[in-house]
Amino acid sequence: MTDALPTSLGGLSDSHANAQPRHDWSLAEIEALFALPFNDLLFRAQQVHRAHFDPNAVQVSTLLSIKTGACPEDCKYCPQSGHYTTGLDKEKLLEIEKVVAQAKAAQESGASRFCMGAAWRSPREKDLAVVLEMVSRVKALGLETCMTLGMVDGDQARRLAEAGLDYYNHNLDTSPEFYGEIITTRTYADRLETLANVRDAGMKVCSGGILGMGEAPRDRAALLQQLARLEPHPESVPINMLVKVPGTPLEQVEDLDPIEFIRAIAVARILMPTSHVRLSAGREQMDESTQALAFLAGANSIFYGDRLLTTGNPQAERDRALFAKLGLHPERRETCQDDARQQATLEGALARQTTQAASAALAYDATQV
Repeated sequence: MTDALPTSLGGLSDSHANAQPRHDWSLAEIEALFALPFNDLLFRAQQVHRAHFDPNAVQVSTLLSIKTGACPEDCKYCPQSGHYTTGLDKEKLLEIEKVVAQAKAAQESGASRFCMGAAWRSPREKDLAVVLEMVSRVKALGLETCMTLGMVDGDQARRLAEAGLDYYNHNLDTSPEFYGEIITTRTYADRLETLANVRDAGMKVCSGGILGMGEAPRDRAALLQQLARLEPHPESVPINMLVKVPGTPLEQVEDLDPIEFIRAIAVARILMPTSHVRLSAGREQMDESTQALAFLAGANSIFYGDRLLTTGNPQAERDRALFAKLGLHPERRETCQDDARQQATLEGALARQTTQAASAALAYDATQV
């Protein structure tokens, strides 16, 4: 019987598969998972996945760039950075009606979540007002809403939540140790602070990383450790394969072995059992067999459509054909339940902020003498 297999060989009992998510994974434990024989690792990931999800359901999102190019950050993988010459034209913030039209089209194509991304270090006040209206209008269509706008402070996060934003995306990208090799214009602590502001505002967190940037195997383990330390775990964990864009500093980096990428998907599934693990950027370069292995390893979310911000993505028809071949189907969103849960979370977050503000008002500041 499979349950009798020792854990060291990838076996996992029903009690372990259904165990409460952990936030104390050591780096040694995670590296041991990566080192499992491939079949044992996928077997273990499948047990965890089936304990928490319909194994044949995939959450489908569509991503739209609402403001492209001229970002002041120096992320070495990004064609939108103003530090590199990639041939990408700078574009203004899209008009609200155009965004709503794109959201309707995505919904008609089967997407349940609409994600909007802007190439900013952080949103300016005049732009945030427009973004809040976008969120409200897209939410009214019955879609889940997600945004990635760079760093946000506590007040900006609160206003986004009040507008109806379900998810905020802010990736950690890589391990703390390798981070400085990729980005110098914002710190790892900045990213963690934004995630804390998002969580405190009552929104769900979407956070993952990019593999294949020249990092060592230990960096992949350390990235997943950082994500698994977040309490609660991110509800959505995008695992991206680097898309090498000419003009960026990483255009000549060595390709990551697809098997190593699948290992990362499986380990993410084991570490964060109730999170949606998203097979994200890089799918355009993956054949059907690699994508099938990713779903087998526990990936249960994809971006659906022609583009991911500025890079290619398998077309919707190809995705539908692959789903049919593998017997997969889009995950169905329980709208009322999800909205009620978010509202309760938001109300709780606002109550905590009120309590904290009251406590601060009563506190004695010894520096003011």
